Amino acid sequence: MGLEQRTRDGKSLSGIASVASIFVSRIDTLADELLKKKIAESTDAGASERLKALMGTVAVANTKMVYQAFKEIFAESRFAALRARGAALQRPLWASTGTKNPAYSDLLYVDTLIGPHTVNTVPPATYAAILDHCHPALAVESDLDGARRTLRELASAGIDIGAVTKKLEDDGVAAFEKSFDGLYQNLQEKKSRMSVGAVA
Repeated sequence: MGLEQRTRDGKSLSGIASVASIFVSRIDTLADELLKKKIAESTDAGASERLKALMGTVAVANTKMVYQAFKEIFAESRFAALRARGAALQRPLWASTGTKNPAYSDLLYVDTLIGPHTVNTVPPATYAAILDHCHPALAVESDLDGARRTLRELASAGIDIGAVTKKLEDDGVAAFEKSFDGLYQNLQEKKSRMSVGAVA
């Protein structure tokens, strides 16, 4: 990792901070679409009800498991050696935490994911909801068995959470790349116009 390379180069690790972003609500958006397709194809009323019960639950379940992985990674001896040299944790950042489905709680991706060393970026409407009726508690560590069960049931339904998150990652990278390319092109055009004006 980069911090280990800096250590080998004899450079300081203090003052370096980073986050690992998880786009939470988008997981439910995609998972719900896949679940709806499964429900439409199902001829078993009981199975359909079980699939419906999974809707709006996958993102929080997955994110809670991400938090457990974060704790495990940074509890390892590999990072302990870096921490002794001044390295900071790479904190998990919950992004896309505004609720997109009006049928779900407006704080679905806030109240359920509060925990130490986490960052939550929220849109203005969600921030207003936090100020009005948030219930702070160590929620990201709650009902982990339920989170694991949700992901098992999702897999049993034939939906791969790994494939869901990979698609979202690929789509996100493509969107950010397009935005960056557009910004770069605009800067190049402005630079060109300024150069022409300076010559004139």
